[in-house]
Amino acid sequence: MWFWFALAALLCWSGSDLFSKLGCQDAEDKYSHLKMITAVGVVMGLHAAYEVLIGGTQINAQTVVTYLPVSALYILSMAIGYLGLRYIELSISSPICNCSGAIVAVLIFATRGIGELPKAAILAVAIVCLGVIALGITEANEDDDLRRARQDESNHHYAKSWLAITIPIIYCLLDAMGTFADSIVLQTLDEDSANAAYELTFFAVGVLCAIYVLFIKKQRLIPKAEKPKYIGAVCETAGQFAYIYALADTKHAALAAPIISAYCVASLVWSRIFLKEKLSKKHYASVFLVVVGIVILGILDI
Repeated sequence: MWFWFALAALLCWSGSDLFSKLGCQDAEDKYSHLKMITAVGVVMGLHAAYEVLIGGTQINAQTVVTYLPVSALYILSMAIGYLGLRYIELSISSPICNCSGAIVAVLIFATRGIGELPKAAILAVAIVCLGVIALGITEANEDDDLRRARQDESNHHYAKSWLAITIPIIYCLLDAMGTFADSIVLQTLDEDSANAAYELTFFAVGVLCAIYVLFIKKQRLIPKAEKPKYIGAVCETAGQFAYIYALADTKHAALAAPIISAYCVASLVWSRIFLKEKLSKKHYASVFLVVVGIVILGILDI
């Protein structure tokens, strides 16, 4: 079953990328990322309620508080990631965001030393970093006319901006810090309880975002615009569920990890098919480097 759970996680998280992009790409809606947080919070809150009330997962205030720093890092990273989707193509953003595994490796280098990790891990981190730097240079130096020409097909134009690259990098750093903190906190918490605590915290943040957007800023929700956000939220929650069970089979974790970590490749495919995004050869070469590094890290299961 591990293979099917890993494949489900890959498809769900790449689907979450696609629908989140559809829900957040409108540059005219400056609150779209907060609406996306509300959507994910609602779906995760419902799933947490099911797990606690029907699934029998044990949860209390102490668990929520203990896991709160990890939850905060994850939720903040996702909010920033959703914000960034209005400034950059998904086919560029997703591989950068998925570099968090490389940052986790760097944190492990810093705290545990290089000696515990294989040389291939160091090479993978270097490849990922090289790919991200190459993406940044490509974005910064691309000719404006060429940029407009290749973006005409998708009918969605993005201005050349360091902000476009910086936001997914910030997401990557925060997500990596959350993953690193997760590995420490989960030594004292049950995984199911921790996940329920995370989902309940996300629900609370989603409610706060809804109050701010709907009642303070007096924004209206348009069903057609909100639909992809909630589909993305379902995909995100389902992906998290599949991810946990895929890696729960410890005998095959080293095989499941690279499958799941390659979901950004699927995101790139969906962005090309459904969003009509078209990158230059230099973009694709840079993304290829990032994906290679991510897959190597996944195989090593860092």
